[in-house]
Amino acid sequence: MEPKISIVVPIYNMERYLPRCLDSLIGQSIREIEIVAVNDGSSDGSLGLLRQYAERDPRIVVIDGRNQGVAAARNIGLSHCTGEFIGFVDPDDWADRGMYENMLEVARQEDADIVMCAYVREFGGFARPKTFEEPDYTVYRGEEVQSRVTRRLIGPIGDEVAMPENLDAWGTVWSKLYRAELLEGVRFTDLSLIGSNEDTLFNISACSRAKTFVFLNRPYYHYWRANDASITTRYKPMLAAQFRVLYDKMEEAGERRLDKDIRLKALSNRIAMNVLGLGLNIVSRTNPKSVFGRMRELGSLLREETFRKALNAFQPKPCPPLWRLFYGMAKLRMSLAVYVMLIAMEAMRTKKPIRRSNRGTVKDLASRHRHEPGRAGNDAHELLPSNAGERHTV
Repeated sequence: MEPKISIVVPIYNMERYLPRCLDSLIGQSIREIEIVAVNDGSSDGSLGLLRQYAERDPRIVVIDGRNQGVAAARNIGLSHCTGEFIGFVDPDDWADRGMYENMLEVARQEDADIVMCAYVREFGGFARPKTFEEPDYTVYRGEEVQSRVTRRLIGPIGDEVAMPENLDAWGTVWSKLYRAELLEGVRFTDLSLIGSNEDTLFNISACSRAKTFVFLNRPYYHYWRANDASITTRYKPMLAAQFRVLYDKMEEAGERRLDKDIRLKALSNRIAMNVLGLGLNIVSRTNPKSVFGRMRELGSLLREETFRKALNAFQPKPCPPLWRLFYGMAKLRMSLAVYVMLIAMEAMRTKKPIRRSNRGTVKDLASRHRHEPGRAGNDAHELLPSNAGERHTV
């Protein structure tokens, strides 16, 4: 059976979650799929589980390798895909039964290069769909793909800055189905170079080649957020320097298809908004510096030319009042006030959500790629507490 869709699953120490993920994939309503499962040097029972599943279902292709990180694992998976279309699933997530059949049908109906769906954030005791202020079904063609999608991936413009927590909600790879030939030569960048946002950078490269992009505002994908360890709390001393490399790569990836002024404006807004995440990195409890040392580091960030210029140009007027206050103080380099706000945000974003109901989901913690930022850099709403989207506050 020739697969119509290849699904890449990078796995590192996910023994507790793999059955749920794999069951959702082998149970897809479309049968013509292959599941390319890349074991990234797991030290738990993940590899054994994969082999058990592969014995029962020949559509599962197991690739065992040494630990190299999620970007390398996905790249290895891409090199083994044989389907006409390609999707990505993270091993502690799962997909609705009709997700890939529905997305493939749309891809063929619209002759689309990329189809994107919405998703549900799963917190163990309750779930919350991610809100996209978009119609149920939107088709972008030709230059619209660049002006409406690629540009949005690089950074927000105008009223799009109103919700900093949505900065990279469009950048995830696991919410998309790609035409395989579109991804020839497109690969993930190692996180040691760019710090985070490897998904968004990958999508900028892919979308810059796309002729048709379809957005389905239907939550087919389930994104597991019950694991508190998936929130970026580990201090990364090189993150600001890595982000500067990321910005160069984003600009380069969008250079072919976007007007320079628009591209630079969008990127400047991203840089300004990233001060939030970089600030949270600095105030992390795992930062070994003293309070005064962290404040000095924050002051240096606010004065650093790349971020200072972006903050000076940033117009936070569409944002809610609290966000306007934060970015206004950052623009004025008010280090102490910014530090206090960041401490409050850090406390709230790492606070465990209240369990409202028992949905029968797994409550154990996942390991993920612990040596990497994981998803938090790819979805800016990860920087906020689980119910921040409801309050629009920190």
